Amino acid sequence: QVQLVESGGGLVQAGGPLRLSCAASGRTVSIYAMAWFRQAPGKEREFVAAVTWEGTYYADSAKGRFTIFRDNAKNTVDLQMNSLKPEDTAVYYCATPRGAFGVISYQMRQSYDYWGQGTQVTVSS
Repeated sequence: QVQLVESGGGLVQAGGPLRLSCAASGRTVSIYAMAWFRQAPGKEREFVAAVTWEGTYYADSAKGRFTIFRDNAKNTVDLQMNSLKPEDTAVYYCATPRGAFGVISYQMRQSYDYWGQGTQVTVSS
């Protein structure tokens, strides 16, 4: 059974950094695609970043500020967020697909089958 548990969320001032971590059980993060999504109040859940065997992918809003990376020893996927903005405020979710291959689009929510419970990130201005 695959379980994903996010941690590291909190309150941070605009311009500051924050690092999120997703601990995976029942899943080897070095083999499967791992992604971060976020959902702000009243908005759809949106793609943030993914790390896959084909490379890494970022939403335009995350490019240059966020970095996704695996820690294979800990079996975690982290999201380092720098230069945070108030519009980054959201619940951040970790996700992974059922299969190791065959993902059509890493940016689509529908590509992912397993989700964590989310961690709140609040950026104050």
